[in-house]
Amino acid sequence: GLKCLCIYWDSGDFLEFSLTWSANQRIQPDWDRKGMSKPILLSVIELGGYPNFKPLYERAGFQVLVETRMRKAMSTIKARKPAVIVAEFNFQSDFRDRTSSLESMMSVVERLPDTRVIVFYEQEYRHQFERLLAVHRFHKVFAFPVPEQELVQCIQELA
Repeated sequence: GLKCLCIYWDSGDFLEFSLTWSANQRIQPDWDRKGMSKPILLSVIELGGYPNFKPLYERAGFQVLVETRMRKAMSTIKARKPAVIVAEFNFQSDFRDRTSSLESMMSVVERLPDTRVIVFYEQEYRHQFERLLAVHRFHKVFAFPVPEQELVQCIQELA
């Protein structure tokens, strides 16, 4: 048979595979997933102001995608279906019918029952965050400052 090594590049991720075939046989891909085999963790950082946890997520075994705008994050969620999403609750009093853009994101995540969501929030907005907690289930919530060791344990359990 004949063997061909192929590499597919997509949004900073690559997928390496080989194809083997002979004259009387269908093409048979032999997948060696690099980068793509890791579960995806989407980190949504709208405001930030806390440590960069990307290396922590990567050490736990995740392929990490980072978005800074909720609209782009929702597109990424639909396209990539991450195993874990880490997002911020940022109370926005100017929203008429919602407390934050996190609510919009959760309407997309509802369709992905295997996706776990971890939320960071400011303690001073706990009262507003409670409204979201009454409606949506989150895997874990952390008030700022995020306790790094607890986050490590939580992320490792999900990897």
